[in-house]
Amino acid sequence: MRAIFETLFDIFYLLTVLSVGIRMIRNSKGSAQFQLFGWMAVVLGAGDSFHLVPRALALCTTGLDSYAFQLGLGKWITSVTMTVFYVLLYYVWRQRYHIQGQKAVTWAVYALSAARVILCMMPQNQWLTNHSPLSWGIYRNLPFALLGLLVIVLFYRSAKEHHDTAFRWMWLTIVLSFGFYIPVVLWGDVIPVIGLLMIPKTCAYVWTVLIGYSAMKAEYKKAD
Repeated sequence: MRAIFETLFDIFYLLTVLSVGIRMIRNSKGSAQFQLFGWMAVVLGAGDSFHLVPRALALCTTGLDSYAFQLGLGKWITSVTMTVFYVLLYYVWRQRYHIQGQKAVTWAVYALSAARVILCMMPQNQWLTNHSPLSWGIYRNLPFALLGLLVIVLFYRSAKEHHDTAFRWMWLTIVLSFGFYIPVVLWGDVIPVIGLLMIPKTCAYVWTVLIGYSAMKAEYKKAD
């Protein structure tokens, strides 16, 4: 039952974010903000597919242990694409609120992203085995969490300052995604049931994407 439910959920998730992302790119009408948001959604879905497709195959066939290499490679790729996701989200913030300058913030985003990617590339992660050490899971997620925290603060402050009702909950979707993700990193291998938190974490990302899509539709409807 779990295999069927999780597989159907993952299919729904991937189809949703990819289709919404492609639609936003095609219908952005030259808006850099919504085009970036569309590419952000595509990066999210495409990156996650490298992990979720092998996971679905494993759950529905011979089990997760038989797909250790594929699952590890998928997690490795996803760890990088999720970093790109937040860099793109940062530039969505700049476009939406017409941010100029703030080079220190941009450098912080790039420095945290680079640290995250470099740490993900270290062989000590042992991605392609069933024994990825917890310590390296923490190391590589520290700059990622700081990057997420930075984006949370930026969207919270700007949405409040500009009375931006369309994006007023963007910060919360990121808080929820990290709130569900961190326990999995820390205790997922010890308490397997904690892995189920990845489902609400995924829902938070769907909410992120739908916020952008809804904002695009509302703005274009208002313009017409």
